[in-house]
Amino acid sequence: MVVDDQVMVRAGLAAIVGSQPDMEVVGEAGDGAAAVTLAGTVSPDVVLMDVRMPGVDGLTATARLTAGPNPPRVLVLTTFHQDEYVFQALRAGASGFLLKDAEPTDLVAAVRTVAAGEAMLSPVVTRRLIDAFAAGTLAAPPAPDPRIAALTPRERDVLTAIAQGLSNAEIGALLGITTGTVKVHVNALLGKIGVRDRVQATIVAYDTGLVSPGSGRHPGGDLRV
Repeated sequence: MVVDDQVMVRAGLAAIVGSQPDMEVVGEAGDGAAAVTLAGTVSPDVVLMDVRMPGVDGLTATARLTAGPNPPRVLVLTTFHQDEYVFQALRAGASGFLLKDAEPTDLVAAVRTVAAGEAMLSPVVTRRLIDAFAAGTLAAPPAPDPRIAALTPRERDVLTAIAQGLSNAEIGALLGITTGTVKVHVNALLGKIGVRDRVQATIVAYDTGLVSPGSGRHPGGDLRV
């Protein structure tokens, strides 16, 4: 489903997505309120969501969509680089954040990524997110936190590595376990802390104080499950 208040932008996004043999545009909406209503009818797997729209904006709509049963994956698209949009979108439950000046191939790849249950951030957004935590822009309350307390020591190690931007293969090499075992730990810890993907898990790791600002490395690319 494509959500944008500009008809031409909506049409362009729909055309890019609809040109793919494995994708179908099931609906279009021009504001957040209409998007929430329409999603209840067409049940999209992925929602391409604009941020700034009249009435109910994209961030509010994202929070409403992801709070419901069997929520769609929301990929937020915007022309704006301001950090507050990035952080608000992620905290609202978005699975990805992509700038509108991205290439069509990047958009298609991002849709496939979030549809597969993974998280997607453009590299520049990933770096800005980690930098903001490192600079103390996003304050983290002190541990302990019940979400972290529920994790096993190994799951805590894996969550720490996720927050530092490591891939599953890198986590496996660091901890001396197989990539398959890492995936098992990732799935388990996501369920225990109540999030759906690595981006949300990273936010929890910093929010709870499990990872200290400045302790993580910059990922070389996108955050993916």
